[in-house]
Amino acid sequence: MADLKERLLPPKPQSAINIRDASYRPSASGRQPFQGMDLSGLKKRGQGLRSWIRVDTSGNSQIIEVDKFTMMRRCDLPARDLRLLDPLFVYPSTILGREKAIVVNLEQIRCIITADEVLLLNSLDSYVLQYVVELQRRLTSGVGEVWQSEGPELNRRRSSRGFDYVYGSTSPDYLPFEFRALEVALEAACTFLDSQAAELEIEAYPLLDELTSKISTLNLERVRRLKSRLVALTRRVQKVRDEIEQLMDDDGDMAEMYLTEKKSRMESSFYGDQSLMGFRSNDGLSASAPVSPVASPPELRRLEKSLSIARSRHESMRSSESATENIEELEMLLEAYFVLIDSTLNKLTSLKEYIDDTEDFINIQLVSYFPSLIE
Repeated sequence: MADLKERLLPPKPQSAINIRDASYRPSASGRQPFQGMDLSGLKKRGQGLRSWIRVDTSGNSQIIEVDKFTMMRRCDLPARDLRLLDPLFVYPSTILGREKAIVVNLEQIRCIITADEVLLLNSLDSYVLQYVVELQRRLTSGVGEVWQSEGPELNRRRSSRGFDYVYGSTSPDYLPFEFRALEVALEAACTFLDSQAAELEIEAYPLLDELTSKISTLNLERVRRLKSRLVALTRRVQKVRDEIEQLMDDDGDMAEMYLTEKKSRMESSFYGDQSLMGFRSNDGLSASAPVSPVASPPELRRLEKSLSIARSRHESMRSSESATENIEELEMLLEAYFVLIDSTLNKLTSLKEYIDDTEDFINIQLVSYFPSLIE
């Protein structure tokens, strides 16, 4: 049987060796193969420390190094939400409201916003640095300004129809910390996409006019590349617009993003329980042991029940009123940037229609010069 197997199977090449035997076979230098290599570290590729930029409510910033699991516990986020911020992956623009944080992935701005801090992946990108500087300025001064973009032409256009034009001044003092941080992120993303659209417009219209006057292979190739860039940019702008519109249409998602209100409700509930425990201890009752309905006086039980019902009604009314008011505040904030990103999308749509009209004009010219093409 062994002889038949050797005749039928091809000979084994010299390079095909048993890895298990080679791993224990000493080399010429006397060292074991793979010695000094930390193979167990291959399983920990996603568990290393990462550098984050932290900005607190006072505008102070610092660089911290935190691993993935510590960040998940710190912000109470699942692993899939942190993957949206990983620069190694390409995800579409997303804004997620969680129990204790808002996950923002808008173009270059990838951050985690909580009621007390903003955490950004440390990057040398100019828009990330501008985001940190602008957020610090608004937190310390409380006065909003138009985002400073690159290029004098774009600055002039932005100042003529900037965010102050849409809804007065940006980042007012009455907005909570998480909304002010979210606004700067939205402004950065919308400004970046608007600048990309403006640059594409400046390049596109002269090129299309040149193509109508002179049809050449070079001009056709340039228009083809321009159209590919236009389609990619339109897809990104459309995603940001859809994300903002989806938030505006869902009151539950907007209410979930009000982190300061949820934190204050939790703290007030905690302090209310502490005060009730202190009330019991002052009356000679044990705060740790349960109150027996037989041993407790009827007046004390009625008083505790009345206090509990009154406190729950007060918290319910206050939370519902504040939720409605805060949803309106966030909706107005989102609407301002929805108008801006929708304007950018309309600009790209008009450019796409101009390209389609140019292509139709060229096809008509080709048919007039070469009638055989219609056959």
